[in-house]
Amino acid sequence: MPPTSTVDRPSNVSEALARGRLGVPSVIFFVLSAAAPLTVVAGVVTTGYGVIGVTGIPLAFLVVAAVLALFSVGYVAMSRRVENAGAFYAYISRGLGRPAGVGAAWVALIAYNALQVGLYGTIGVAAEPVLDRIFGGHPHWSIVALVAWALVGLLGLLRVDINGMVLAALLVAEIVVILIFDLGQLGNPADGQVSLAALSPDNLFVPGVGAVLVLAILGFVGFESAVVFSEESKDPKRTVPLATYLSVAIIAGLYALSSWTMTVAVGPDRIVAEAGEQSVGLIFNLAGAQLGDTAVTIGQALFLTSVLAAMISFHNTTARYAFALGRERVLPAVFGQTSPRSGAPRAASLAQSVLGLLVILLYAVNGWDPVVKLFFWGGTTGGFGVLLLIATTSVAVIAYFVRSGGGETLWRRAIAPGLATIALFVIIWLAVSNFANLLGVAPDSTLRWALPAVYPVAAALGVGWALVLRSSRPDTYARIGLGAESAAAAARPVEQPPASAGAEVHR
Repeated sequence: MPPTSTVDRPSNVSEALARGRLGVPSVIFFVLSAAAPLTVVAGVVTTGYGVIGVTGIPLAFLVVAAVLALFSVGYVAMSRRVENAGAFYAYISRGLGRPAGVGAAWVALIAYNALQVGLYGTIGVAAEPVLDRIFGGHPHWSIVALVAWALVGLLGLLRVDINGMVLAALLVAEIVVILIFDLGQLGNPADGQVSLAALSPDNLFVPGVGAVLVLAILGFVGFESAVVFSEESKDPKRTVPLATYLSVAIIAGLYALSSWTMTVAVGPDRIVAEAGEQSVGLIFNLAGAQLGDTAVTIGQALFLTSVLAAMISFHNTTARYAFALGRERVLPAVFGQTSPRSGAPRAASLAQSVLGLLVILLYAVNGWDPVVKLFFWGGTTGGFGVLLLIATTSVAVIAYFVRSGGGETLWRRAIAPGLATIALFVIIWLAVSNFANLLGVAPDSTLRWALPAVYPVAAALGVGWALVLRSSRPDTYARIGLGAESAAAAARPVEQPPASAGAEVHR
């Protein structure tokens, strides 16, 4: 039976993101901010050296970049045909069917929210040395987290290009400082000799290579978000491919260079011991010895802004996923409305802010460790969820082009995505095998299987919900994965005769 014309719906304007506000540089700033370069270099790289004990981390970043570049071939080819703020959700819906798409959406919401709220656990630690230098002391981590939460929440309600300008300023300064640190390390090699040992395959393909590859891929989380901003881009067919490829190249080059120069300054034979002892402080201690206290102060301040920039980027990405689902009525319709003034996904942004506030208060009241139990566990689990989505999307790309036919070369529609799929599922297998090491828990800990198990459970629930929609709300089911077209599909029953409208909606 065709949908009734008496159902109240938000206007088409309120269901559309603001178009034409982001160019290639702005989208790259969102992507790289999510990758949080200084946070990865100072935290993830040193943790990898100190905890896993494998010195081939620089090469691992290059290997992962090659896999993600292969994935991006099909990903951006599909982006020219599917323009949707839901990205993975939309692609998987179009390639593997609507139930699989809704299952992926549930996974995406959990993964990106875990990444976002997890950062509130480390903002206090990042702020500590800066506040100590300025005020001679620092407040409780939760106070710093609440200040960051308020700032991120406010920016999430403003125009997306304003967020892009804030991220641009923070990111440029961050990358400049990383490169200065790298030059300082390269100019002061241990024992007076620049060593290339960390770039040798012999130092990567050793016991522990699985954990290192997973750690490396976590450093790229966010590269896929160029597609999330496709609806707000000035020229999506140009912006998305350029932003995706450039982001992978910039991230890979920056991380490989920084992790290598760290071994040059410390010595490849001593990097594991020094990273294990000094942890996050290693890069700043090296800078202090080579560049002076002023460089350390600037670096620590930018480490703080690096975490803040990642928060802003993940908040915007998460809000747009919820918006995409609300617009298509997979979530309540209120999530699919945007602010008439800013074009931002208002309700979805507020919902993400409410979740962040609840998590901060929950951890503060119970006295839980915000670094290990929020930042580290949340980030690792969220990153694993994104890895699952990337691999599933790679399969969906192949399926989509099998059904849609020509228009793309065999390399773009099958060969590159196929090779990427194989590599990604190998990395997933390695991730599951090494999850206890990634979390830093005992091999028999319940968490080593409970946290990754969240995703198949969420995916199954999402598939179940899609099947419920198919039987009880077929008009809603038909809109899944349509993106901006879904608002027009919702409006047709009102503007056209019922029989014609029903045919359009169910087509």
